[in-house]
Amino acid sequence: MNKKPKVFVGVSGGVDSSVALALLKKDGYDVTGVFLKVWHPDFLPCEWKEERRSAMRVCATMEVPFMTIDCETEYKKDVVDYMIREYSLGRVPNPDVFCNKYVKFGVFLKKALEMGADFIATGHYAQKYEHTNKYELKEGVDKNKDQSYFLYTLNQEQLQKVLFPIGHLTKPEVRKLALKFKLPTATKKDSQGLCFIGKVDMKDFLSHYIEIKRGDVLNTKNEVIGYHDGAMFYTIGQRHGFTITSKSNDGPRLFVISKDLEQNTIKVADKESDASEVYSVKELFLPEIHFISDTDITFPCKISARIRYRQEKQECTLEKKTDGFHILFNESQNGVPVGQSAVLYDGEVCLGGGVIEKTN
Repeated sequence: MNKKPKVFVGVSGGVDSSVALALLKKDGYDVTGVFLKVWHPDFLPCEWKEERRSAMRVCATMEVPFMTIDCETEYKKDVVDYMIREYSLGRVPNPDVFCNKYVKFGVFLKKALEMGADFIATGHYAQKYEHTNKYELKEGVDKNKDQSYFLYTLNQEQLQKVLFPIGHLTKPEVRKLALKFKLPTATKKDSQGLCFIGKVDMKDFLSHYIEIKRGDVLNTKNEVIGYHDGAMFYTIGQRHGFTITSKSNDGPRLFVISKDLEQNTIKVADKESDASEVYSVKELFLPEIHFISDTDITFPCKISARIRYRQEKQECTLEKKTDGFHILFNESQNGVPVGQSAVLYDGEVCLGGGVIEKTN
């Protein structure tokens, strides 16, 4: 009799990972539910214990073993410290990308394999396919929930050992299955905010590590019209968090179009047409790009890219030069913050991606 493949399923206490676990159990895998314990700041409400209890209840319902793996050190060093460092430099990082890279598909995968697992599984809305002896990462069927954007750092060795049991489902289908399996998370709301930590005001969070430094808010004529708490706290396109004192410039539509860390100023506008010179870009520079498959790519190549989660893919040309990679969009892109990820696609296949270093 063939031995059942052993799968460690990352269970967060949410409905997606719960259904992923239930489907694998139903399909005959030898399943263990694993809760990843990460670092949590002492100034935020402690929610991880309740999430862990929720994950335990799911495992009890499905009659599978449960364990906790400690990822505090890696999460603090590779996700939180990185995020704080990037913000302090005026960049806007994507912590979910690095949480996946270093925690879920880093330390969790490594420890799971060391403990005898054949695979790990997560509740991500993404799909894996084997094609000509290589693994491809494809978008999830539910385009509104697709999470391939956050998974571009995966490599061939990781994809070989990873399962995405709900990638072929839509969110409503996942909810229906949760009810069918009688999972205690069936009606639980989706989590929001920072990976693992949850919904948090980013400026409030960062102010515990980066000094608040009041500076001027400028309009497009370089006139001082208000103040802010430190240019590094703001992202391009942000519409809140600064104070306008000039009544002639006050309005709900003002948004950040640029920031100057040396002068500690941010510039705002109320119409994209007023901001196009600094707000709209057609070219991105990435010093490095991680490709999921090492398939030879001929440069320049016509592909598409996303520069934020849930954005429609944008047609572009990828060029490789001596200094790195350049992405040239067919149409101008608004509000692209340095430090975010540009993720590349060929149709539904995620090719890889990298961190935006410069815009033009």
